[in-house]
Amino acid sequence: MNYIDPVILEKARPWTQPPFDEETRTRVQWLIENDPAELTECFYRDLEFGTGGLRGIMGVGTNRMNIYTVGMATQGFANYLKKSFPAVEPIKVVIAHDSRNNGPLFAQTTANVLSANGIKVYLFDELRPTPELSFAVRYLGCQGGIVITASHNPKEYNGYKAYWSDGGQLISPHDKNVITEVNKIRGLDDVKFTGKPELIEIIGDEVDKAYIENIRKLSLNPELIKKHSEMKIVYTPIHGTGVKLAPRTLKAFGFSNIITVEEQMVVSGDFPTVHSPNPEEPAALELAIRKAKATGATLLMGTDPDGDRVGIAVQNEKGEFVLLNGNQTASLLIYYILKTWKEKGLLKGNEFIVKTIVTSELLSEIAQKFGVESFDVLTGFKYIADLIHRFEGQKTFIAGGEESYGYLVGDFVRDKDAISSCAMIAETAAWAAEQGKTLYQLLKEIYLEFGFYKETLLSLTRKGKAGAEEIKQMMENYRNHPPVELGGVKVLIIKDYLDQKETNLETSEVKPIDLPKSDVLQFFLIDGSKVTVRPSGTEPKIKFYFGARTQLASLDAFEATDAALDAKIKAIIRDMGAA
Repeated sequence: MNYIDPVILEKARPWTQPPFDEETRTRVQWLIENDPAELTECFYRDLEFGTGGLRGIMGVGTNRMNIYTVGMATQGFANYLKKSFPAVEPIKVVIAHDSRNNGPLFAQTTANVLSANGIKVYLFDELRPTPELSFAVRYLGCQGGIVITASHNPKEYNGYKAYWSDGGQLISPHDKNVITEVNKIRGLDDVKFTGKPELIEIIGDEVDKAYIENIRKLSLNPELIKKHSEMKIVYTPIHGTGVKLAPRTLKAFGFSNIITVEEQMVVSGDFPTVHSPNPEEPAALELAIRKAKATGATLLMGTDPDGDRVGIAVQNEKGEFVLLNGNQTASLLIYYILKTWKEKGLLKGNEFIVKTIVTSELLSEIAQKFGVESFDVLTGFKYIADLIHRFEGQKTFIAGGEESYGYLVGDFVRDKDAISSCAMIAETAAWAAEQGKTLYQLLKEIYLEFGFYKETLLSLTRKGKAGAEEIKQMMENYRNHPPVELGGVKVLIIKDYLDQKETNLETSEVKPIDLPKSDVLQFFLIDGSKVTVRPSGTEPKIKFYFGARTQLASLDAFEATDAALDAKIKAIIRDMGAA
C-alpha cells in the first residue's frame, strides 16, 4: 500500500465508523486502501469557515463540502445566534439554495441542525436566487439567513453563505465571532443533527410575489415600457436560479417578448452547456449570442447560478453583439437612474450611490454631475449592504455596483441582485430605444460627456506555498518601492489600505483612509487613470485592476480613442511588471 501520513490516517479513520453514514464510510475506506493522494486532499485540513462562509469541493472528508462539514458550520452559527439574540423567542432563520448538486440536501441538513437547536426555520421549497434570500431575511423578520451556493465556481464546488438580520452578509464583528464559534465545534458529538419538523416551515410563492412586487416598484418609466413592451430580450439563467424569476420579473415590468435559451433553462448543477457558469466569461454566453443574432434581439442578459450577477451584450453600429463589462453596465444603469430621478424631481439632496474601490471612477463622475453623493467601499457587496444599513433613516440609497457584474437598485435587498438588475437594464434599453439609440450608442455618449474610461482585469496565478510567498513578496515590493510613473504618466496619489494611508506624491500630504484594513494598493495617475493591486481572498492569485481615462473628442473618434486606451493600459501593465 502507498504511504499515508499518519496524521491524515488518524483524521480519516473515524470517518469509516458510525455515526458517519454507510456511503461515506465505504468511500473513505476505499480511499485509504486505493488512493492516498485523494485521501490526503480530503483530510489534510479542515474546510475553513471564512468571513464569507464555506466554499469547497464536494466529497467526503474534513476538507470537503458534505453534510457533516455543513452541519458543524451550522451548529457554530446557531450557537452565535443564540448568544446574540438571548431575548428573541424564537430566533428565526431563512434558508435557500441554488441549482448546484447537493443543494437541497445541504439546505435540509442546515434546516435540521437549526431546528434541533430550537430555531424557527423558513425553508424555500426549491431553488431561489441569492438576492431573494437576502430580501426574505427582512421580509420574514429573521435574525439570520443562509444560502447554499458556490456562486460561479466550477460544478465540483458548493458553498454556504451566512446573512445577518439586516439582510446583508456577515461583516465585522459578526463574521469573526461566528468563525470563533464554528472553530469550537470539534466533532459530530457537538452537532445536533436530528431536526424538529414542527420548527421548519416551507415557503415559496408568497415570498416570490412580495419580492417581485418590490422590484416592480423600482420602475421609473412604466409608460415608456408599455411603448416598447415588444422589445426582443434574450435571457439565459445558465442552468441556474434565474430560470423562473427573471422572465417572470421582466414580464411583471411590462416586457412581453422574452426569448429564452432553452438548452440553458434546464436546471442542472452539472452546467452541461458551459465549461464555467460565469457570465464574466464570454464562452458562457455563446449560446445566448447565437440566439440573439438569430432573433434580432435588442438586448441579451445572462445570470450566474445563484442569480446575483448578470452579464449583458448589446448591438453595435454594425449589428454585432458586444459583451459589456461590469463597469460599463453599472455606468449605463446608474446614468439612466440618476438622470431620470433628476428629471422627475426625485432628488432631495440626501441621496447616495456606492461602488467598490476597484470599480470604475466613471460612476463617481456621473453621481457628481447629478449632485448625488458617491461612496467607495472595499471589494465585496457586504460592504455596500453595511453602508446602506448605517445610513438608514438619514440618506437614501439609489444604486450600487461592482466591476464583477454585481448591481443593486433600491434597498429592499442587501446584496447584489441580478433579477432586479435585469429588469432595470431592460428599462434602460427601452429608454435608449425611445430616443432612437442602442445601449452601445448611449455608452459612447456617456464617454463623450464624462470622459472615456476603459478597464482591464489581469490575474496572475501562483499556486502552493511558494506561490503564496511570491504574491506576498510582490505586494511588499509595490509597497516599499512604489512606481512614480506608469505608461509615461506621473503617479499622483498612492492609497495603501493596509496602512490605511493616502499619500499625495506632489504635495507629500498624507490622509487617513477610513475603511477597514485590507491588503490593497492603489495608484492614481494625474490623467485620471488608476491601478489597483490585491491578492485574491479565495484563490491563489494576485489581481491587477487597470483603468485608463482620456477625453473622447467626438463620437467619430471612438475607435481611435479606444485603441489609444488599449495601448495606454498595455504600457501600464508593462511598467507594473504584470505582463
